[in-house]
Amino acid sequence: MDLQSLLRERRLLAIVRGRHAESVLETVLALAGEGVGLIEVSLTSERALDVISRARTALGSETVLGAGTVLTAQDARDARAAGAEFIVTPGIGDGALEARHVSLPAIVGALTPSEVIAASAIGADAVKLFPASSMGGPDYLRALRAPFPDVPFVPVGGVDAQSGRRYLELGATAVGVGSPLIGDAADGGDLEALRERTRAFLRIAAEAGR
Repeated sequence: MDLQSLLRERRLLAIVRGRHAESVLETVLALAGEGVGLIEVSLTSERALDVISRARTALGSETVLGAGTVLTAQDARDARAAGAEFIVTPGIGDGALEARHVSLPAIVGALTPSEVIAASAIGADAVKLFPASSMGGPDYLRALRAPFPDVPFVPVGGVDAQSGRRYLELGATAVGVGSPLIGDAADGGDLEALRERTRAFLRIAAEAGR
């Protein structure tokens, strides 16, 4: 799987984290039903590996499903066994290194220039700029792209509709969006509101930065 090309094509990575496994699964299926093609299930969610396995069985090939908050080598192996097609890490560590070892595509977290260099050096398919909002948001991405014009950045952390559009206009490969998109759906909340927000974010992803 060419994860970098999928990120460039789809522009939106939905990040699902929740306290109730059934609600997390329903959220994943609702996102896929609205056309979100890249979905990350955080391993901090209740029974996350079971959710990934069940969602992978239920979803067609158009939806690419990954595991997030992958910290350890065992996390990476477990995610792969559950059916995750890529992993996402908050930083550079054993989870990212194991993903490379088992040929599992990885979006590796980094914030500083030194971390961007390190993530690229271990073969990250994309760099998760995290937490993006803590360093000035879109303006920080613009500053980083000057020395790293060829690095595929995926800003994550505090990305809402307005900043998401701006990140994409400034050259982000894709944006990763959690609570501003998911709301309370993964904790048993309103799925119809989730669907409405999803349609809005998909419009932004289709329009921005083209």
